[in-house]
Amino acid sequence: MKITKVLFIVIVFVIPFFSIQAQVINSSYVTKFGEKTLQFSVIVPTNRVEVWKLFTTDKGLEKWIAPVVKTNMKIGGWIRTNYDKSKTTEDTTAIQLDIINYLENEMLTIKVNLNNNFPQDAKNEDKNLQEIIQFIDIGKGKTKIISTMVGWGQGKHWDTAYTFFEKGNEWTYKELLKLFKDTKHR
Repeated sequence: MKITKVLFIVIVFVIPFFSIQAQVINSSYVTKFGEKTLQFSVIVPTNRVEVWKLFTTDKGLEKWIAPVVKTNMKIGGWIRTNYDKSKTTEDTTAIQLDIINYLENEMLTIKVNLNNNFPQDAKNEDKNLQEIIQFIDIGKGKTKIISTMVGWGQGKHWDTAYTFFEKGNEWTYKELLKLFKDTKHR
């Protein structure tokens, strides 16, 4: 009788609590060729079209990534952000991500340009650092977002850059999840 009551409590109260707690999953790895891959994923309770808008429009990005945003959404275009709302996207403190390619509502590849906050050696060597963002429809109005950064160099200066993005990307995707915190369908 007691076991049945405990199971009932677990099934009714505990399991749903954990199942609705959306989280950022770090699934980073090193390829069989020895290259680092920084990878995070998250599931959000909305369709791919709406998620796509959050990543590719000024208004969408302003909701979760930075207070100042300007997009030029096309292959060869860019996304510019500034975390300081008193500045512009033309300011030297702005961050520019160049759009390498995209498949609308499915995938976005951006060139990550290291700014003056990173070791000069990494900036000098950077030619291939990019982020591939996938938007996967997993049914029931939910979308899985997979962010994968590739093109890392080697050495202590690159380890510093990797650590920065590991912490920063996790924080950023947690900010995205906050948009859905009141949604009951996680």
